Amino acid sequence: MKTTDFSKYISDFIARYLIDEKGASNNTIASYRDTFVLLLNFIQDKKRIKIEKLTLDKITKTTITEFLDWIQKERKCSNSTRNSRLAAIHSFYRYLQLESLGYLYECQKVLSIKFKKTKKESISYLTIEGIKLLLQQPDTSRMKGRRDLALLSLMYDSGARVQEIIDLAPSDLRLNKPATIKIIGKGNKVRLVPMLDAQTDLLKNYLKENRLNETFANMYPLFFNSRKEKLTRSGINYIVKKYAEKAMKIDESLIPDGISCHSLRHSKAMHLLQAGVNLVYIRDILGHVSVQTTEIYARADSKQKREALEKAYVDVIPEENPIWLKNANLITWLKSF
Repeated sequence: MKTTDFSKYISDFIARYLIDEKGASNNTIASYRDTFVLLLNFIQDKKRIKIEKLTLDKITKTTITEFLDWIQKERKCSNSTRNSRLAAIHSFYRYLQLESLGYLYECQKVLSIKFKKTKKESISYLTIEGIKLLLQQPDTSRMKGRRDLALLSLMYDSGARVQEIIDLAPSDLRLNKPATIKIIGKGNKVRLVPMLDAQTDLLKNYLKENRLNETFANMYPLFFNSRKEKLTRSGINYIVKKYAEKAMKIDESLIPDGISCHSLRHSKAMHLLQAGVNLVYIRDILGHVSVQTTEIYARADSKQKREALEKAYVDVIPEENPIWLKNANLITWLKSF
C-alpha cells in the first residue's frame, strides 16, 4: 500500500516528535492519539474518505471545524473536551508547518480555530475535619482497608495527581529522615515532596506488609489490585467515592458533593494556603508550571478573603443613625428640605 503524506506525518508526529523533541508524557501521547483516532473515524464515516487514501490536502479548516462540531453534537462532549481535542490538532499543525512549508497556509488556517470559553468550576475541597473523617473510614483490620488508608493519606499528604499516584513505585519513596517522595508529573518533570512522620510510618508498615521493601520489588506498582496490577483511575475514584459516601452518612456537612480524586489534591493546597505557606512553595509541591495556576486557591479561599477584609476594615459608620432613619415618615423628611 502506498504511503500517503498524512500517514507519514502523523506517524512521525506521534512516534517521534512528541517523544524525542517535546518530551511529552505517556498520558499526553495517549490523549493526542485518541484525538486522531476520533478524527479518522469522522473522516471515514462522515466524509466518506478511505483512510488509506487520506492526504493532507483533504483535511481543511472546514473539516476540522466540522469534526469539532460533531464531537459536541453527536458525542455530547463539553467545551473543555472539545478544547483538549483542538489542542492536540493545533500541536500537530504547529509541527507540520515546520516540516512541510507547502502546507504553511493551510496550517495557519487550522491554527486560527479558536478555543471555546469554558465555565470555571468551583474548587471542591474538604476541611481538615473532613479529611480526618474520610481517613477514619477504611477498615484497618483488613489488608485492603490498610492499603486504602495508605493510598488516601498519601494522595492528600503529597497533593499528587491521580496518575502520579498510579505511576508510583517503592523506589520513589525515601523513608529515612528527611522523608521525601519522588513524583513524576506532567511532561515527565520530577519533583520531590517532603512527607511528615505520620505518613512515613504508615507507608513503612504498608511496604513491610506487602513485601514492597524488598529489593526485588523496587519497581513494582506501589498501589495495586488483587491481580498485582497498577490501580486504574476508575479504581482509585471508586475507592475515594466509597469512603466519601460512608463519611457522609456520619456527617454530610463535612463532605462536599461531587468529591473526586482531585478533591484531595485541592484540599492539601487549600490547607497549605490557610496555614500561611507561600504560594511559590505550594506551586512546587503541586508541580504547577506557573504560580498563576496556584493562585486559583487564593481566589477560592473565602475564609482568607474574609480575614483579609477584617484586617483592612476601618469603621466608617457613625455611631448615631442618620436623621432620616429616625423619621417615621420619609416623605415628610424629604419635603423639609
